Amino acid sequence: MKPRHKLAESKTPSGNTIGLYEQDGAYSINIGGQELMHSRANASECLLGSLGMARLKKQVPSRVLIGGLGLGFTLSNVLKVAEPQSRVEVVELFPEVIEWNRTHLQALNGSLLDDPRVQINVADVVSVIRKAQPESYDVILLDVDNGPVAMVDKNNRFLYSKSGLNTIRHILRPDGRVVFWSAGPDGHFERRLQKAGFQVKAEPAKRYLSAKRAACMLYVADQPSDSCGNGE
Repeated sequence: MKPRHKLAESKTPSGNTIGLYEQDGAYSINIGGQELMHSRANASECLLGSLGMARLKKQVPSRVLIGGLGLGFTLSNVLKVAEPQSRVEVVELFPEVIEWNRTHLQALNGSLLDDPRVQINVADVVSVIRKAQPESYDVILLDVDNGPVAMVDKNNRFLYSKSGLNTIRHILRPDGRVVFWSAGPDGHFERRLQKAGFQVKAEPAKRYLSAKRAACMLYVADQPSDSCGNGE
């Protein structure tokens, strides 16, 4: 096995070091010395995109919000089925990650960010969701922090709180869907989704396609067709 090679490195606003690494054709992003994602452990990110788009009607343009670009696997799976007139808004906190996808990571997923359906927004997805207009999105895909379990950034707690879930329902269109990536199962969060008025399914997900067991959880939450976006 070849040694790991550092392709790029930068500092985040909080002072942590964020780096992109390559080893034997595989890529990883580390922050503060901890691996956040690896290109060979992409099964759950791919499934996140596929599950999110599964409820959409064919031949109908949609508006999709993706929270977190990462290595581009979720976006890639969304674009495989998004209609030509659809709009896919990708919100990424770190501009370095966007630049790396345009340069070093093209070998993984090609020129995803040059697709005319894609709009890149360098921002905090929490802020974007708070400011969004009612019924803005058909699909929201959130791969933020570690999900509702073991969060690193306390600012992300809003996304998984009662208030945050009600806000998400408010900006989803009728028959809309939000999918949350989670590092593990969280029964409290699942019940919170149900109390907010979503129809919920917890979908176990593998990190590697060849893995025998699931390692994380995807919470698929559907907006009822007769919903007005107001949770209880």
